[in-house]
Amino acid sequence: MRVFSTEYTFDYSFDEVSTANWVKYCPWNDKSTHVIAVDTLSREVDPATGILRTERLITCNQQAPAWVVSLLGGSNTSHVYETSYVSPAEKRVTMCSTNLTWANILRVRETVIYQPDLDASSPGHERTQFKQDAKITAVCGGWQKIRTKIEEASVERFSENARRGREGFEAVLEMSRRVFGEEREREKAAMR
Repeated sequence: MRVFSTEYTFDYSFDEVSTANWVKYCPWNDKSTHVIAVDTLSREVDPATGILRTERLITCNQQAPAWVVSLLGGSNTSHVYETSYVSPAEKRVTMCSTNLTWANILRVRETVIYQPDLDASSPGHERTQFKQDAKITAVCGGWQKIRTKIEEASVERFSENARRGREGFEAVLEMSRRVFGEEREREKAAMR
């Protein structure tokens, strides 16, 4: 098993980040073009806790290393199952995902958490902490050397996708702030 872990502080409020999270794979994000579809399977609010629980299927198109495809076969289209929990009371978004494609060969379990970064925030300038952890395990039989190579290649790809995803999400956040700001200005102008 290999572990990928990263933390980052977004220079945006929790409200901005948690809202933009639902559209992070949009045309404004030119860094995550490998995501070709996001389908919402279910969405419900727990009346007792107020927690919004959403299940999504994310479809990606990305090439596996040539040596993996030649050894194991497969397609460039893959599917990821994601369950997210938004707790307004705790101001916390938790997203848990797992790969469905090639799950008999490689298991990827990812957890992402967004929450206000109280230490880095100041009045009028809120920031949001992002934590991402992934456990990547080759579960195929065979030699340990092959499993190790598969895990190493997967962590490298995961790390690159995580970096590009963060850059793309920054662009989505920037555009969202601008669009919502323009809308607020139009509403103010209309009220005058």
